[in-house]
Amino acid sequence: MKIAVVSDSHDNLEKIEKFVNLINEENVSLVIHCGDFISPFSVKVFTEKLKCDFVGVFGNNDGEIQGILKVSGGTIAKPPAVKVVDNLKIVFMHEPLFVEQIAKSGDYDYVIYGHTHRVDVRTVGRARVLNPGELCGYLTGKSTYAL
Repeated sequence: MKIAVVSDSHDNLEKIEKFVNLINEENVSLVIHCGDFISPFSVKVFTEKLKCDFVGVFGNNDGEIQGILKVSGGTIAKPPAVKVVDNLKIVFMHEPLFVEQIAKSGDYDYVIYGHTHRVDVRTVGRARVLNPGELCGYLTGKSTYAL
């Protein structure tokens, strides 16, 4: 199963549309978004145009919570959230609170977060830790995601 991980899209509709089109061409089964969509109209692009399952968590900059919940159809939750995929236990959140401790706990195969806008891929204990960077490209000048 192919999974795409994205974070910090920050209402950049051009980057969101490009991401969705690329993911739809890649035969991805699930997209995990680690927060900071910002507005419901950004979430709507993910939920209406992706041809795969979609889950996410709220970030610290997400403002119109009720609107985001409405357009997401309940696929966006308060962090941290847990998803089991192919017998792999994935915990995902926005802010990197307790990432090291969660990874060292041995309870999860993947610990995924966003917020820093910087790519982070490493192993802590038996868990893979991943931050896909920023989709928006505002801080680093690079629009990134993980596949």
